[in-house]
Amino acid sequence: MTSSRALAPFQTSVFSVFSRLARDAGAVNLGQGFPDFDGPDWILDAAHQAMRSGHNQYAMSHGATRLRRAIAGDNERRLALAYDVETEITVTSGATEAVAAAMLGLLDPGDEVLTFEPYYDSYPVCVAMAGATLRAVPLRAPTFTFDRDELAAAFARKPKMFVLNTPHNPTGRVLRRDELEFLVDCAQRAGTWIVSDEVYEQLVFKGHEHLSPAQLDQERTIRVSSAAKTFSLTGWKVGWACGPSDLMDGLRRAHQSLVFSTAAPLQDAIAQALEQAPERGYYDEFLANYTTRRDHLQTTLEGARLDPIAPEGTYFTMARYPGDETPNAFARRLIEEKGVASIPPESFYEHKAHAQGLIRFAFCKTLVQLNAARERLRG
Repeated sequence: MTSSRALAPFQTSVFSVFSRLARDAGAVNLGQGFPDFDGPDWILDAAHQAMRSGHNQYAMSHGATRLRRAIAGDNERRLALAYDVETEITVTSGATEAVAAAMLGLLDPGDEVLTFEPYYDSYPVCVAMAGATLRAVPLRAPTFTFDRDELAAAFARKPKMFVLNTPHNPTGRVLRRDELEFLVDCAQRAGTWIVSDEVYEQLVFKGHEHLSPAQLDQERTIRVSSAAKTFSLTGWKVGWACGPSDLMDGLRRAHQSLVFSTAAPLQDAIAQALEQAPERGYYDEFLANYTTRRDHLQTTLEGARLDPIAPEGTYFTMARYPGDETPNAFARRLIEEKGVASIPPESFYEHKAHAQGLIRFAFCKTLVQLNAARERLRG
């Protein structure tokens, strides 16, 4: 196998590995975080209509005007954030590309990037491609909160960028206002930009509230989101980044050379989704359905003598398992002996010891699949 020196340390994604193991074993796949059902018919119909109406050539590199206007309206309606449609919003091929473009467009070799661990596994790869260095402050189980002294000490190194993920994958934490205020204050003192990955912003359970760091410091923050999780359309890869024009300039320079533009008919359909979702009552139904799925998995894991940590947001549950096996070994045995796939979280940690005893399950599955997992895990 041959790769650049920057990418040599990174192996095949854990999601690809465990999805293949699940497929080969005929296991119920509660590992990789994609719904096993389609998004709403009215959005699918909008994409079909867009294709039939001539939306089949390159869109503008920074995104179709209708979608950028819909994104601006959604930000203003929900978060009271105003963004200039022409200079402060960029449509990307998923949130993953938005984060990558921010790093490639804003970082220089030798820069330092700070984040929380566990982290989404693309973050360290993108940091490496930019020639920067990643440092991580742990969110420790079972509360998955950070130590403020540790975070302040990490910011004292004056990192160029902090990559935040809230609601947080894989822990399910939703950062509170006081936590974000502390983080933003540290970033301001250090002169650090914040790239905030908020793809699960619509999936926050009762008793918790999503807050973006952009609501505390809009001029320092690039806010990233997508249609994938909110509308159960992960294969469409339609994401976006919102931020001040000076930071957006760097992001766009990278974006135009990575993918140039995102699928035109799908942009039109997602614009319609953002425009119509509130009046259709979509978000309430979406959250109610996922609350049912979360509770179902919670009772399944408890019945299997696992110790689930109830998520505050996202469609993931971290659970503690007994014994001293590594997460990787336990996850493989779960597939072999019980026919249920999960994800071992070691690859989400810089300090692997923090992952010991933890396993992640996804509940973005039909109740048929969740029931099948319950039967297999029983006893």
